[in-house]
Amino acid sequence: MTSIGKKQKSLKSDTFEGVDFYQLDELFTEEQKLIRESIRSFVKKEISPYIESWAQESYFPSSIVKIMGDQGIFGPQIPKNYGGGGLDYTAYGLMMQELERGDSGMRSTASVQGSLVMYPIYAFGSEEQKSSLLPRLASGEILGCFGLTEPNHGSNPSGMTTNFKDMGDHYLLNGAKMWISNAPQADLAVVWAKNEEGRIHGLLVERGMEGFSTPETHNKWSLRASCTGELVFDEVKVPKKNLLPGKSGLGAPLMCLDSARFGISWGAVGAAMDCYETAKNYALERIQFGKSIASFQLTQKKLSEMLTEITKSQLLNWRLGKLMEEGKATTAQISMAKRNNVAMALQVAREARQILGGMGITGEYSIMRHMMNLESVVTYEGTHDIHLLILGQEITGISAFS
Repeated sequence: MTSIGKKQKSLKSDTFEGVDFYQLDELFTEEQKLIRESIRSFVKKEISPYIESWAQESYFPSSIVKIMGDQGIFGPQIPKNYGGGGLDYTAYGLMMQELERGDSGMRSTASVQGSLVMYPIYAFGSEEQKSSLLPRLASGEILGCFGLTEPNHGSNPSGMTTNFKDMGDHYLLNGAKMWISNAPQADLAVVWAKNEEGRIHGLLVERGMEGFSTPETHNKWSLRASCTGELVFDEVKVPKKNLLPGKSGLGAPLMCLDSARFGISWGAVGAAMDCYETAKNYALERIQFGKSIASFQLTQKKLSEMLTEITKSQLLNWRLGKLMEEGKATTAQISMAKRNNVAMALQVAREARQILGGMGITGEYSIMRHMMNLESVVTYEGTHDIHLLILGQEITGISAFS
């Protein structure tokens, strides 16, 4: 099995050039740009040289968790007094963008830890939960996961059957969750379950609790450098102090998803940027009929369309970041960005792959890996179609979900 120290040969796609056709750098603060460059350097050093080997071997390097923690990647929007970075949302978005330029699975690890584990503990947890868990999660000392999706309830989380009963001095948890990033190696799970009245609550379930297991999901074609699994609860005794007391109801996990979807909207742009850069550089170097294929009209059409769509998504992200920082961003606005930007990144990856021809399917270049990863990203945290319906409800005032 590949270790984190085994370095792959330098990839032709590892350019890390800027994609900033509309000079967005003028809209970012110096701190935001420094943070972006720091994460870009981190990815170039710690992820890009190894990621193709990790993906080919379907290997998640567990040691990367502590390294990410040392880099301040986990919970950068969480206040400093709880171990977070105390950064604004635009800085957080830029961090996710650069991580996903490296790999969607690496960004998923960070998104889950920061937005789906640290955020609900910070927003809904007790002071004891926040003080004891957030610094450890931020540093990468422990890894977390988020349990909402179930085998029979994906896009309809309100139908969940995972449940817990009040047994006097503890809760008794039963049920299962599926498609859970980080699950096989997580020390802590934020689990959403119904009480005896059918009200949804968050519970903190710790590895080692009797009856709690995390079977790994194998044979994935996507997110192969990320660990995915199930959460299975068989009469698990959960201490009452492990209930998140600050908020109940479906709105609580959906607030977490808003935070994660914001990061995804930026991350997808990062994947698209890497695909575009790879295709552009390949087109300039590849000679056919006595000249570079970059001189052909159809290649220029593809590159022009890719750059246009990336630029539009960058502007969408920048404005969404400002709205998040002002507390004005709505769920529908976040859904629009997530849906648009992931679909854009998938299309860019497919066009970029065509420019590379047969070489585009090999692990020598990053495009096919990005394309396979994005097939998961377009589905998780709300499918492409679900986000259309969220936006449709905002437009018409009519829910199409029931």
